[in-house]
Amino acid sequence: MADVSPTDDHDYSPSALPSTGARVLAFASILVAGACGGLIGYAVVDLQCEGDCTTPAGIGGLTGAVIFAVGVGVVAVLALRAMAEWRVIQHHKATAERDDRS
Repeated sequence: MADVSPTDDHDYSPSALPSTGARVLAFASILVAGACGGLIGYAVVDLQCEGDCTTPAGIGGLTGAVIFAVGVGVVAVLALRAMAEWRVIQHHKATAERDDRS
C-alpha cells in the first residue's frame, strides 16, 4: 500500500479565495471608481443644465457612480479569478517539474 502524503497532487484543492491584499485593493478601486464616476456624472449634468439643477445633477452623479463602480467591479472580479487560475497553473508546473526530476 502506497503512503499518500497530504501534499500529494491528488489532494491539492486550490482556493478560489484571493489574498486579502488583492481583495482590499479591488474593493478600494471600486470605491474610487464610484467616486470618480459620481463626480463626472454630476459635472456633465451640471454643465449642461441652467437654473436649479440639483435633482438632475444628483441623478447624473448617482448614475455615473453606479456605472463606473459596476464596470470596475467586473474588471476586478475577472482579475481576481485570473489570479486564482494562475496559481493553479503555477502549481501544476511545479508539480510537473518535481515529477520530471524524480
